Amino acid sequence: MFKRIKHIWLLIRYKLNDGKTLSERLTNRYLLTIRNEENFAHKITYPFTYAKIVVFSTTLLAVLFSFSFYLSSTVLARWFHPVNQERETNRKLFQLSLTVDSLSEVLAQKEIFLASLGGVIKNDKKVLLADSTHRASSAPVRSDDEKLGAISEADAALRAEFEQKSPAGNAMLTSHSTKERLQDVFLFPPLRGGIISEKYDAKTSHYGVDIVAKKDEPIKCVADGTVIFSSFTDETGYVIAIQHRTNMISVYKHNSVLLKKAGDLVKAGDIVAIIGNTGSLTTGPHLHFELWYNGVAVNPESFVSL
Repeated sequence: MFKRIKHIWLLIRYKLNDGKTLSERLTNRYLLTIRNEENFAHKITYPFTYAKIVVFSTTLLAVLFSFSFYLSSTVLARWFHPVNQERETNRKLFQLSLTVDSLSEVLAQKEIFLASLGGVIKNDKKVLLADSTHRASSAPVRSDDEKLGAISEADAALRAEFEQKSPAGNAMLTSHSTKERLQDVFLFPPLRGGIISEKYDAKTSHYGVDIVAKKDEPIKCVADGTVIFSSFTDETGYVIAIQHRTNMISVYKHNSVLLKKAGDLVKAGDIVAIIGNTGSLTTGPHLHFELWYNGVAVNPESFVSL
């Protein structure tokens, strides 16, 4: 086989020295015949010219060069080039820093929320952190100016309005036209299947109704509105108050869990809390439900089917 290849090479050299021009040499046709070495049986024949060999070789080299350049600038660069590795490391560090910042912000918001849940609101607008039954640790008295656990003056005034005792004469609804306007508003029952254990009585400063229901019963919003108060107080436990249209406010006290926070928009029938037994003024699991209209407490039984 080697002798045959050597013979072909000598023949090619002879042809190159036959006085032909470069164009003639490139376009001259040849046949490459492959035979069996033992019996010289014909296997295959390849027609070719030097021009075809040059074009094929050039194309192959261009493809190999392009493929090598692609590998060196993409895959191999990612594996071995230090600059690309540094960029990838910096990108991961940047993503991690963003994640840490987000987690820190969420943690800070949760700490403020937990502090507000454990705050005991007094009429002098100071916040006392609740005892260990409501928070893991206690803290000294904080003023309204403090960011953590503090509330605005408007919130403090609203909380004081719900917690302080008002004279009986101011709590009674005496305007017949006002009562008619409030009756035009459809109110959703806050509890299903509850039993009223104590009725509304402004003379004894009981400005709502106490409804006893089974454990973990959901408490529902009576009408569309916005949550204006959602926190813990010493006397009434977990309290949520919702502002409705026509200057009406509904208040739900002694809950075990609050499911909405101040600023949330709620619809009639939405679950806002779970019935409970929190606060110093409770003697058992129940809901203390109040309705206020234009700053005056009204009898909920006159407007809600309890």
